[in-house]
This record gives sequence, structure tokens and C-alpha cells, in this order.
Amino acid sequence: MRIPSAILFDLDGTLADTAPDLAAAVNTMRSRRHLAPVHYLTLRPQASAGARGLLQAGFQITPEHPDFEAMRTEFLEQYASAIAINSKLFEHVPSLLRGLDLLALPWGIVTNKAKRFTTPLIPQIDLQEARCVISGDTTPHAKPHPAPLLEGARQLGVRSQDCWYVGDDLRDIQAAEAAGMTSIAAAWGYCGATEPAHWKADAIVDSPLELLELIRAKLQQKKPA
Repeated sequence: MRIPSAILFDLDGTLADTAPDLAAAVNTMRSRRHLAPVHYLTLRPQASAGARGLLQAGFQITPEHPDFEAMRTEFLEQYASAIAINSKLFEHVPSLLRGLDLLALPWGIVTNKAKRFTTPLIPQIDLQEARCVISGDTTPHAKPHPAPLLEGARQLGVRSQDCWYVGDDLRDIQAAEAAGMTSIAAAWGYCGATEPAHWKADAIVDSPLELLELIRAKLQQKKPA
């Protein structure tokens, strides 16, 4: 693992617990159709997978279904109308970010969430101090393509190989590897259908404070004896 010059984070499931509002959008759609709500714990693991994963969990519908695009549009509109009702930062994330500031280590966000959602959400959950916010439509590609991560490094003014990327989904680890970054699996997040142990990340951390200690330990290595 390289000593970091900057830390880039995924958003949903890594910095912020946005699953309550994403799940609520699905269940509002179900209510309109006179269907019973899907249990939150069924929807939560899909929160990092976006509309595709949530609609599959909520309606057993895939992109191949003729109604998928219309339902995806409805889901996104519903979510946008109530984007930060119950979303909040995960426990100890504020302490992690304060710690990075004290270490003079720049940090930013790279998410597949489109700008139409990140722009209103970021200030409502106290992430406005991020040095960069790369949304899913900032570059022509979304994760697991490396382009968004490389753009994040460019905006922070550091080499990609000197960045750590922290995320709670397999595609985050794949994107970090493709970008030449150190990959950190955030095991406190949603994590999708597979366990982080199978992702081949450079490190797995169970809490934001554990991540901060790992960063501090690596930074100590560059100090003269």
C-alpha cells in the first residue's frame, strides 16, 4: 500500500447512509400500485446499486423489461423530491473527515450518483467541505471505469497512484485497481451481494475510525526517523 497524498470516497454506503430515502422511494412507488412495502433490510443492500438494483429488489424488474425505463424515471423523480429526509453520515464519518483535515490530507467524493442528486444532497448532509465531487455524469463513464477516479485525482492535483479510494461495492475496488489507486473496502457500508473479503481490495476496514488509524499509520512511515 502506498502512502496516500489524498483520499477519495464513494458516497452512498461509504460516507453517507442514504438507504432510508432510496428505500422510501421504492415503497412510495409500491404504495401507488396498492402493493405492500418491501422490508427495509431487503432494500438496504441494494442502495449502492442505484435504480437498477433497487427496482429489481422492489419489483423483480430488470432493464430488459419493457416498463423498466418508465419505472426508473418514476423512481428517480420520487427520490429527488425527498432526497435528504432520513439520509445522514455514517457514525464516525465526521470524525474521520476532521482527522483528514488535521493531517492536511485532501479528500473528495467520486460517486455514480448523477449531479442532479449530488448537488442538492451534499450540503444537506454536511459534505460541502469536499475538495471535489465527481458525479456519475461528470465524465463519459461511470465506475467501475477508472475515468471518474482519475478526474478526482486531477481535480485534487495529485497523481492517481498516490490516492486511496474507499468504497463499499465491488465496482469501487475494480475502479480503484483500474485507476492505479490503493483500494479500501468499507465493510461498514451496504456491500451488495458479495462479501468484501472476495473483492481483492488492498485493505478492508470495519469502521471510519479504523480507516483513520490506517491512514495515520501509513503517514508515519514517511516521517524521518
